[in-house]
Amino acid sequence: MVTTLTRLPVEAERTLIASSACNDLEERSSPGGDEADEDDTLRRWRHEALHRPRNGRPSTSGMQWVQALKGYLGAEEAAYSEEAAEREVQHHLRHLLEQRSQPQESTSAPPDGIPPFFRARPEEASLAGQVARLARTRFLRKQHDALLDPEELSIVWGCLKESISGPDDDPAKDRINYDDFCQVGERSVEQIGPKVRPFFAPSVFLTFEADQYGRIGIYPFYLYMMRMTSLTQARIDMCVFDEDGDGYLKHTELEAYIGQLIPSLPQLGSSDLAPGGSFVNMYKKIAARKFFFFIDGARRSKLLIRDVLLHPVLSELMELRQDEPDEVAPANWFLPDNARRVYTLFMKLDRDRNGTLSKAELAAWNDGGLTPIFVDRVFDEAVRRSRLGRGHPREMDVASFVDFVLAMDYKNTPEALAYLFRCLDLRGEGALTAADVYTLFKAVHEKWMAADNYELVIQDVVDEVWDMVKPSHPARITLRDLVACKQGDTVVSMLTDVRGFWQHDNRETLAQQQDDDDAGQF
Repeated sequence: MVTTLTRLPVEAERTLIASSACNDLEERSSPGGDEADEDDTLRRWRHEALHRPRNGRPSTSGMQWVQALKGYLGAEEAAYSEEAAEREVQHHLRHLLEQRSQPQESTSAPPDGIPPFFRARPEEASLAGQVARLARTRFLRKQHDALLDPEELSIVWGCLKESISGPDDDPAKDRINYDDFCQVGERSVEQIGPKVRPFFAPSVFLTFEADQYGRIGIYPFYLYMMRMTSLTQARIDMCVFDEDGDGYLKHTELEAYIGQLIPSLPQLGSSDLAPGGSFVNMYKKIAARKFFFFIDGARRSKLLIRDVLLHPVLSELMELRQDEPDEVAPANWFLPDNARRVYTLFMKLDRDRNGTLSKAELAAWNDGGLTPIFVDRVFDEAVRRSRLGRGHPREMDVASFVDFVLAMDYKNTPEALAYLFRCLDLRGEGALTAADVYTLFKAVHEKWMAADNYELVIQDVVDEVWDMVKPSHPARITLRDLVACKQGDTVVSMLTDVRGFWQHDNRETLAQQQDDDDAGQF
């Protein structure tokens, strides 16, 4: 208590010294000592503690710790009575008690009563920043050491195969009951270590569907272990590139993560994707854009690591771990040939070779089938500013062009429809009216008639769009209606691209030709 109050009046100091000396003496005295001698000793201690000179030293008969305590506290010039010293001690104690009894939030709340919602992160070069970075590194290393390697996973699989539970009613499905499940867990812990124990918890067993005998399939359980290990490894790898440790990945951080993955993916073994290759930087940019297009719906330019781990786009990227090309779908966005296709198309449209696309250059997409009003709306929504600054026309860079290609290639997905719906929403009200659909198709009609096609009645096409969508409100079409009708990709093609409308108008003929081609192959 004495050290907490920093500095007490001299009389209070004397009182505390005397009290401590008495307690010490009582501990040192023997049970059968002389009471008269003890009383004399107590009176001598009290006298030395209470009547020592203000500027002198205590009696040499006092204990050494009294001198040390006096040197720590120092001597006070003013002298107080014992009653005043006691009142001051009680005042300090009450003040400390009031501080401790207050809620912790109130001590950090600002004077105006508004709680803080932002705290600046420590600078990278500061001591706090270095400690945080070191702590995060050690935590990630600890998590990595707790992962199961392929050899340890094979040990668990062997234990599972040896502990199949009866009855053997379906040889094609090996199953295990809870008792054998626990025994496999104990044997795995003995061979591998405690890091495998969480996989054999009761809650994990209850996660899987059990048959009438209370057994679960060993193969689904083993796939679960592999999946959890893979996701944890991916999370650790992403956190390594999360420079500020906020749980989000920015463009450059995600591109760095993809670059770190390239050597471990057999399908990305081409020479131009090797470190320092001619196409590796462009490939990382094109690959990262798909993550942002499908996950960053709010367009915050950063992705939550948890959302990246759980999204199917990451599974599509991990398909490139297959050794055989036949095991990967040809439409996989992350295949090198598909990335080269996107970049080659950009270079083909960029006629002036300035690294960006103008409205006239983008209009040449799909052999010039896009309408001028749609191209203008794409630039209004997807191209934020001019590369050359104010006063210059806006042009589309590679990243914006990749987003446009993703929207056109994946028209049947909600994310692509959201991108295209913003372009179709001429007034920015979140809904399309009959007048909007009429205006959009009028531009398609002009291109249609310029190609010497038969005459169309625009209002008939507007009514057809309404019949296809069947909006919840009879006077407007929302994005939710466009997604729910399951024909949103066809509607968008009809309103933006004359070739898309031609395919819809000739859909029956094209379907018959496709059937004939399929029959000719057999």
